[in-house]
Amino acid sequence: MTRLPQVSGARVKRALERAGFVQVRQQGSHAIMRHPDDARRWATVPIHGGGNVKPGTLRSILAGAGLTVEELLQLL
Repeated sequence: MTRLPQVSGARVKRALERAGFVQVRQQGSHAIMRHPDDARRWATVPIHGGGNVKPGTLRSILAGAGLTVEELLQLL
């Protein structure tokens, strides 16, 4: 199993955009991303001031987006 990277919310958002996700709305400092081909694939990405996304939150984002850690690393 590949280790989770230490990444900011902005980098996670850019990686999801490279995977085809689009931002449908933003609520405060959280961007809601959805895949246009499959409405069941969505993720809420916290965009806080420069801090890294916590490991549990990153796992939740990847699960909702239907991505693996390896796929995320390729998109970063």
